[in-house]
Amino acid sequence: MKRSPTFFAAFVLSGLALTWSGSAFAQDPSQQEPDQTEPSIVQPQQTPDQAPPRPAGRGPGWVDESDAVTDTGVPIIPDSTPLTGVQVATLGSQQQRHSYVVPGFQYGNFLRSSTLEAPQVGDWNSTSFLAGNLSLLQQWTHAQLALNYTGGGTFSTDPLQGNSYYQQMELQQTIETRHAKFSLIDQFDYLPQSDFGFGASSPLAIAGIGGPLGPSLPALQNNYQPNQSIFTTVGSRYSNSATAQLAYFLTPRSQITVSGSYGILRFLDAGNIESNDTILSLGYDYQVSRRDTLGVLYRYTDFRYLGNPQAIEDHVAQLAYGHKITGRMSIQAFVGPEITQFRIPLNGESQRISVAGGGNFTYAISRTNLGLIYNHSISGGSGAFTGATTDTITGTLNRRLNRIYEGNISFGYARNRSLQNQNVVSLSQPIVNSWFAGAGVDRPLGREATASLAYTAFIESSTQGCQVGSCTSYLQHQISFSLQWHMHPVVME
Repeated sequence: MKRSPTFFAAFVLSGLALTWSGSAFAQDPSQQEPDQTEPSIVQPQQTPDQAPPRPAGRGPGWVDESDAVTDTGVPIIPDSTPLTGVQVATLGSQQQRHSYVVPGFQYGNFLRSSTLEAPQVGDWNSTSFLAGNLSLLQQWTHAQLALNYTGGGTFSTDPLQGNSYYQQMELQQTIETRHAKFSLIDQFDYLPQSDFGFGASSPLAIAGIGGPLGPSLPALQNNYQPNQSIFTTVGSRYSNSATAQLAYFLTPRSQITVSGSYGILRFLDAGNIESNDTILSLGYDYQVSRRDTLGVLYRYTDFRYLGNPQAIEDHVAQLAYGHKITGRMSIQAFVGPEITQFRIPLNGESQRISVAGGGNFTYAISRTNLGLIYNHSISGGSGAFTGATTDTITGTLNRRLNRIYEGNISFGYARNRSLQNQNVVSLSQPIVNSWFAGAGVDRPLGREATASLAYTAFIESSTQGCQVGSCTSYLQHQISFSLQWHMHPVVME
């Protein structure tokens, strides 16, 4: 039975309501800019993830590098993302001097060599995406609201897929004081397929209008998002991650970070495993030098499955290391023991001990930007398993080819091994390996439009015993085209 999720509208409406709630955080008149017809916005570094302006407090991660500038000579605000927080570290950002809203429109098309629900059967088909875009940035003296939203429909010649919806949203509200920074973060998507590799090398993967006018928010760490790294889970699905984080600066060099997160993964079609996750974390950061930070992190995750009595409690304690060179390099690394407990014993075990770890690497030089993310830990099972040991690695490479064209390469690999039979040596062990790799090129069409063309290959192989009936080995080709247009920015003073 089809269900149409509507709760994403509540998040969007609440975000828009906060935009005009200036009475709570009135803008300092001495800092207001004269009226202009558009925001004074400069082209940011095109890194995979960027951060909002630096908090008022100078805790760990605040690096006073006055010589850090973009290739165009614009100063960069150092990244303030906590090392033991919920978000991926960035290369820094540029202060926007105005609050603004930008609506837009996009059309995209995926030409695939097989259907989504039976990818092992060759059958070329076409899926069109028609959607409206909205990006918003509202700044007050000690607070900021950023929103990227895309919503519309999909229309497919694939009879198994049919027509569906297409929704993506990123929202972040921050409140800053001299000694603390509080963040509310929400990420929502409603897609006809897994978000792992969706729209790879294409603007369709990005919420909002994209480009320099789209507020670029730091991505959530992999552990704080419902995992969807198995392609052949069946049908449309929606997921949401709602997170609250408080970073408190103990001294100019140290801080503690407390966070709580709740995530859901739902499918419209039968044959998948729906799940909820509740995550609590506590971290301590200490800045040992101008660019280096050490941290200690504890994270608790509770996985629950709808219609299934199994429940998984996961405890992780990790040491963390971070290295930042504003505008050039960002490194994060995590490693430590992981204790996993099962409500219903698996293979006679009610508890397992393993190792969890991961890292992020971002690098920019000249006209080239590189980003890599790796994670190894227990996950919810991606809709195919009731819990899995998951390894994922994703990467992006962006390079400005000349004055007009910009090229990109993206790839990803995920290995999901069901927790059910990890201690059983058998040819029927449920293991799913998923790959994607793609390349694309973007070309601006004036100041308000961009055209993009990309190719992506999706590969999946699995052993026997997968709980989803379509789990099998296959190769799928995808050619994508997209056209994005946005209006002139509307300044909000």
